[in-house]
Amino acid sequence: MRFSTASAGRECWGPNAALPRHRHDHGYVTLVLAGQYVEAGDKGRFQLVPGDVALHGPFEAHCNAFAHSGAQLLNIPLAFWQRPAFPVGTIVDPDTIARVAETDMIEAGTLLFAKLCVRTLNATDWVDALAAAIQRDPSLHLETWARSHRLSPETVSRGFKRVFGVAPRRFRAEIRAQRALRAMLDGRDPLSQVAVAEGFSDQSHMTRAVVALTGKTPRTWRNAGKQAAVRAAVG
Repeated sequence: MRFSTASAGRECWGPNAALPRHRHDHGYVTLVLAGQYVEAGDKGRFQLVPGDVALHGPFEAHCNAFAHSGAQLLNIPLAFWQRPAFPVGTIVDPDTIARVAETDMIEAGTLLFAKLCVRTLNATDWVDALAAAIQRDPSLHLETWARSHRLSPETVSRGFKRVFGVAPRRFRAEIRAQRALRAMLDGRDPLSQVAVAEGFSDQSHMTRAVVALTGKTPRTWRNAGKQAAVRAAVG
């Protein structure tokens, strides 16, 4: 399985550039230094301007569309087990973070989180509303949702894919797999119970979904989580 790499440090994108949907196997944050762009991913769609910070957890996917001004960005990696609590934040002085990052990326990340404020996100159309509904409930019945919004299933599928780069059924499956991964790492319930709680038909169904998302089985991740807990306990 191939994942995209977000290189630490500055990154420049030209006018009207576009980055198709892609997935990273490690978390990172992106601070916008100049320009602007739209990111549409597993946490929703939002427009980012200077001072905004997009926070990405491991195995999240997104696509990007840059404005006519392009954008200058700063990528700061996160520890693998670190999962951001919210998708977008903002800071008052991004240039200070950029200067610190030139010599110490870890210190830049610490300073960024100390100054970071949550940015409120609002749905702008039915595509955003559907993405938010799937995030709340990955078992959402898409045809029922479409009818309740007076849309045909075909319109919903085409419109959603145009924005997020993936059909809503695939989006839903990947959100469910991410929730299962978090549950098996954060909790101690048997994997069979995690599968039922997260809406899978059985443990084998969950295993296939998690492998498709991460390249590794739930049991491998559960063992890795236990090892990480032991390392944290012994310092």
